[in-house]
Amino acid sequence: MNILVAGATGKTGIRVTEQLREQGHTPIALVRDSSDTSALASDVVLRKGDLTNLTSDACEGCDAVIFAAGSGGSSGPEMTDKVDRDGAKDLIDIAARSDVSRFVMLSSVGADTPDPDSELAHYLQAKHDADVHLQNSGMEYAILRPVALTDDAGNRNMIFGDDVDAKAKAARGDVAAALVKAVSDPEWKNKALLMQSA
Repeated sequence: MNILVAGATGKTGIRVTEQLREQGHTPIALVRDSSDTSALASDVVLRKGDLTNLTSDACEGCDAVIFAAGSGGSSGPEMTDKVDRDGAKDLIDIAARSDVSRFVMLSSVGADTPDPDSELAHYLQAKHDADVHLQNSGMEYAILRPVALTDDAGNRNMIFGDDVDAKAKAARGDVAAALVKAVSDPEWKNKALLMQSA
């Protein structure tokens, strides 16, 4: 499959592109002009695009989309809204018009019912709004809500759903594996699941 990866140069996105390649898919990295693409494999297809100003052809020729982008914790509420909420919504709308078969969203624990008193309240509300937009898009979707991320590779031993401990950790390598699996696995169709590394 040709799979557009938003956030492909991020810590999770790089792992997503690697694992897509290992499984025979063709990752298409959505990158800004300023993106550092040096960590991506040399044969990864690059597609210029900015989540704050997407063009209508962003998903052209893509069978699926993985959204692993984020504004980053230090960028402030305005960029959170522009990237995590509005950028995600725009990409969902473009994907829906482009006959994308499935849209896989990297969300977060707490995004289903954001706690207004949380120090991450603004971020979680932005992720919540994007998730709901995806669920209402008419496309097949999968939403992954990992607990706190670590930069570990993980061992692919993962726990999903109601058994997840919200205070546990999720290795980025495992998160990437779950996102890649969710692209084509029928079990993930229209699911929103919590996830942790075991």
